[in-house]
Amino acid sequence: MDKGMNFFYILSGPLGYVMEWIYKLLPNYGWDIILFTLLINIVKIPLQTSQQKSMAKMSAFQPMIAEIQTKYKDKPEKQQAELMKLQQDFGYKPTAGCMPMLLTMLVLFGFLGVVYYPVHYIFGVSNEAVKAACEAIGLATTNTSTMQTALIQAIHNGASIDPSIISAGVVAEIQNFNTSFFGMDMCDVPGFHLTPIAIFPAIATVTMFVSYFITQKLSGMDAQMQGSMKIMMLVMNLMFVTFCFNAPVGFSLYYGVSNVVQIFQSYVTYKIYSPEKFKAQYEAELAAKRAEKKKKRTVTVEQNGKKVEKEVTLGEANKLRLEMARQREAELYKDERTTPLNKD
Repeated sequence: MDKGMNFFYILSGPLGYVMEWIYKLLPNYGWDIILFTLLINIVKIPLQTSQQKSMAKMSAFQPMIAEIQTKYKDKPEKQQAELMKLQQDFGYKPTAGCMPMLLTMLVLFGFLGVVYYPVHYIFGVSNEAVKAACEAIGLATTNTSTMQTALIQAIHNGASIDPSIISAGVVAEIQNFNTSFFGMDMCDVPGFHLTPIAIFPAIATVTMFVSYFITQKLSGMDAQMQGSMKIMMLVMNLMFVTFCFNAPVGFSLYYGVSNVVQIFQSYVTYKIYSPEKFKAQYEAELAAKRAEKKKKRTVTVEQNGKKVEKEVTLGEANKLRLEMARQREAELYKDERTTPLNKD
């Protein structure tokens, strides 16, 4: 594995253990990928709900944000300060909905590492041993991305591996590793060719576009995401579509199934956790907080040596308390003097 794959190693290690565990229960690589996809999406349900809530909350805050941006459009520093105050006073967190998207990207990259390097992540063979085995049987080792799947196919075709490089037991496990799914090898790389196996990346591409637009619409993200963010999300998805054609086809199967599950989850989540419902809830909470801040309350302050009562808002009360604290501090230390240091 080259140095650049250290990133994949961190992400792919745990996912490889999960794939190994699933394969022991269901010894078919294609069905394992489908089961793995379902498990991952089940784990992501709480995060998806959280994202739905975050987007609805952002929608409720939009009028206040727009007001600040318009009011201080020529004063960027003041605008930033007011937006920070909005976060502190009302709990507005613009990045709260990013976690599910980040997790999805991490899992996609992690699983990509598993399908590129199944001998390492599923069977626990070191990458050095894989390279040595490939060299011993005459396989090219220049393309590390396809080297491990090529080794699996070579072993399936009867290639003999020196036990001193990879143990006979592990070779036997690889020999029995069932990568056939509906008559197609999940270790094959489809490329941009009109072959039967190209159906997998084609389905993945179509489902990606459908999932992208439906998820954006139903989750409320479409209205909240800025143009640059939408473009970035679309570019990231197109990048993974490219991987579908250039990586072992097992990745296309994962990506396509994941997109279909995402579409279904979006509809279910929309029915149970409607963004409009959350938005109305947050707007009511926001209105209550703003009313509380504007509500007059009675505080006692000292003026000219006399205590008087004043009707003030919460913000004004906080300013008065701060001013009184400063006055008390000044009174406490008024008689103190500092003696300058003698210069020798």
